[in-house]
Amino acid sequence: MRKTRERAVFGDFQTPLALALDIVSFIRGEEPEIRAVVEPTCGTGSFLRAAAELLGPSPTYFGFDINRDYVGAARSALKDVHGLKWHVECGDFYKRDWEAFLSGLSSPVLVVGNPPWVTNAAMRVMGGRNLPAKTNFQRHTGFAARTGKANFDISEWMLIRLLGSLQGLRSVVAMLCKVATARRVLRHAWLHGLDVGPSSLHMIDAQAHFGASVEACLLYTHTGTGEAEATATVYPGLCFDKPLRTFGLFGGELVSDIDAYRAFRDIDGLEYRKWRSGVKHDAAGVMEFRLENSTFVNGFGERYDLEPDCLYPLLKSSDLANGRLHPSRFVLLTQHRVTDDPAALRASAPRTWQYLLDHAEQLDGRSSSIYSQRPRFSIFGVGDYTFAPWKVAISGLYKNLRFEPVGSFRGKPIVLDDTCYFIPCESEPEALFFARLLNSTTAQRFISSLIFTDAKRPITVDVLKRVDLKKLAEHVGKEGRATEYLASPALEASHQRLLVFEERAQYRRRTPKTSR
Repeated sequence: MRKTRERAVFGDFQTPLALALDIVSFIRGEEPEIRAVVEPTCGTGSFLRAAAELLGPSPTYFGFDINRDYVGAARSALKDVHGLKWHVECGDFYKRDWEAFLSGLSSPVLVVGNPPWVTNAAMRVMGGRNLPAKTNFQRHTGFAARTGKANFDISEWMLIRLLGSLQGLRSVVAMLCKVATARRVLRHAWLHGLDVGPSSLHMIDAQAHFGASVEACLLYTHTGTGEAEATATVYPGLCFDKPLRTFGLFGGELVSDIDAYRAFRDIDGLEYRKWRSGVKHDAAGVMEFRLENSTFVNGFGERYDLEPDCLYPLLKSSDLANGRLHPSRFVLLTQHRVTDDPAALRASAPRTWQYLLDHAEQLDGRSSSIYSQRPRFSIFGVGDYTFAPWKVAISGLYKNLRFEPVGSFRGKPIVLDDTCYFIPCESEPEALFFARLLNSTTAQRFISSLIFTDAKRPITVDVLKRVDLKKLAEHVGKEGRATEYLASPALEASHQRLLVFEERAQYRRRTPKTSR
């Protein structure tokens, strides 16, 4: 049990020697003149041993690990191969001056390995202390910096550190990691102008090799080649045959399929209707109810007679993804806007206020820091848009790209939870129009070119806001109807968006046609 816990804390998935041999064999076919091999988190030394067997005595071998038992095993693995120059030592990855160390090696250098598959948050929860210094290296701001978006894989931090330290040095980087981690690392490198050359992802069967149910790959990239490019191709295995797709960086964001994106890139434009996420409360057992015989029953099976003014019909991601648009749940909303003070319920809804006091322990114990500076019993994701009579909504958690028109239930607007995204609409015809528009083949192909289906949340606001509804309408021959709706202030259109819309429309009307 202790070893299992330690394995989890360190994100410890030791690479089978057979897989390491396959990977090094693949690298040798592409990079025959390696002068130094470095495994920054060498574990028991599988990659060092594989490289020694396949690359022979020409390179010098270096391995480092914080686990002394592993260092001993790695040394033993190399001792069995005669004629090698090697150095394996116990050390902390985060305290090593990697730039100074790597710059002293003969190039080309092969940096290879399998860094920890665990997030910083998970390691803290499990009691692990071997973490990088706390910095916002991803440069998230505001709300995102305080929530799950600021969580990251330890391997992500390590790989970014290594790529930064390899600048100006001719090197090959071949690292096992989660596919999502590989994408984030490359995105960071491309956005920050790092010298990262030809890159590819080669899919690995993580379940077969590690017993892990994750999408994993070999991240294969280069530095010091003078061929910096912001694209990477995904392959089904350790080869360059049968490419699956090529992803890359456009406009500061990743697109999952460059070819499909280029075909519809003109749809990437203005956000005429602001996409919102649903209500966030982080206390489903307290805040969500089922209605049984005119009585509201919470997640703990407790029955309460609450004021109906605070309770609204609720749909969640699973409902939208499966076409269940008839609500079976209700959610308690303590505010209509985030600036409201829930304490006002003491007078306007005394039974509801007492209910909140009865469950104060659960509500006060919500772990997210977003609640710490807010009034007691606050929620997030509420505003005038929450109470729009109609919405066009989509699940953020499912690969299903179906947009649904959502209206009212029992005389109240249906509310979405924080795993859903939506735009508010003023009428049923408007909601039906935009739902059809977003479900069109054109829209689906464009959105599919932006999303990564293996992500925990494939659909995000960052993706949805790139869909220019006016340009999309032009593509499908519905520009006139779109103009009627989008030119209206509605519930979410800003004055700036309307001004831009009107000026561009006037410009097109006034600009004379030119012959070519």
